[in-house]
Amino acid sequence: MRYPGLTMLRRVAVFCLTMAFGQPAAAQAHLCDAAADRAAREIGVPLSVLRSLTRVETGRGQGDTIEPWPWTLNMGGDGRWHDSEASALAAARQAIAGGRRNIDIGCFQINYHWHGAAFADPSRMLDPVENARYAARFLRDLHAELGDWTAAAGAFHSRNPDHAARYLARYREISAALGPSTDTDMVRPGREAPIGPSPLSFMARPSLLATGRAGSMAVASPVRTTPARPLWEGL
Repeated sequence: MRYPGLTMLRRVAVFCLTMAFGQPAAAQAHLCDAAADRAAREIGVPLSVLRSLTRVETGRGQGDTIEPWPWTLNMGGDGRWHDSEASALAAARQAIAGGRRNIDIGCFQINYHWHGAAFADPSRMLDPVENARYAARFLRDLHAELGDWTAAAGAFHSRNPDHAARYLARYREISAALGPSTDTDMVRPGREAPIGPSPLSFMARPSLLATGRAGSMAVASPVRTTPARPLWEGL
């Protein structure tokens, strides 16, 4: 005997499972873009640059697209996409407690060694909005120095011309795939949230020239698997 209601119950069950597990992951995948949009409005940098940078730094394939992932850590070239904020924060805290400092954190892979002093706590550094605001300020300062947003994007990664050139090749590829952004792509500063002094003030110029790192482009791999093949030939 067939029970017509059973099919409907199965559909409801599938829908509930999707909402319980699939939707939060999908929402988290958009946290970096939402943070980039907010930072672009507040600080006055092109949204297209921030959206491209967060994908170059933390992007992973989602179907036919590349989406940034907010809970990304890179420890000395060992990049990981963590499943949750709690997992990433616990890993970062454990590494810091163990004396490690070369850790790139969050949507824009801000380096703890060079920029950690700008944040009260690693949890603030991992927070997508705080991470994006800091990256936007750093990018704004680089643009003021170099006079070009693309050059600023390259310096965001490295002051070494060869490293910056390889980084920019990937950056341009992603920028072209994304296309134009919204009207927030216009540089229109709004009311900027107070998050401390300029990022460049946290390091001496010689140190910046020697390292030139806000983050790392070593491509992350899912935390529960072995490292995947890089999306591009990284540094």
